Amino acid sequence: MFGFLKKKETPQINETLYAVTTGKVIPISEVNDPVFSQKMMGDGFAVIPETGEIYAPIEGKVLSVFQTKHAVGMKMTNGLEVLLHMGIDTVELNGAPFTINVTEGTKVSPETLIATVDLDAITSAGKATDMVIVITNMDLVKQFDLSKTGQVRAGEAVGTAKA
Repeated sequence: MFGFLKKKETPQINETLYAVTTGKVIPISEVNDPVFSQKMMGDGFAVIPETGEIYAPIEGKVLSVFQTKHAVGMKMTNGLEVLLHMGIDTVELNGAPFTINVTEGTKVSPETLIATVDLDAITSAGKATDMVIVITNMDLVKQFDLSKTGQVRAGEAVGTAKA
């Protein structure tokens, strides 16, 4: 009857980070690129992929898809912004090895296929295939934990990021 007497529903906030593909999870400090390994863009992790099917690392929505298709920016339901960077120095490949399946505004979850990547094309170009996940607005991060490293399957929880 009176709306102000009802309890407000608290929005579901998911703080979990997921493996974007099947492969080996490594801390971001082990990525063979100083911009990532020295955490210049933020903290996170990478997956050395066994397959070219790349899924969302979070529950949230797509903020941007880079014109060169090598990176996708997303926002978690808790407000943290995450960059999925596919490969190292792959901006130079002008999108050739990437097929992007999402657009700006797409709601994503760990079941969402973000991209299909031709891993052979990346390695043939002399580039590393690391799928790097970086939290770019670290000033809002209260706590980041990478709870699982080593072999994982796509969609497996590997850590948390609390805002």
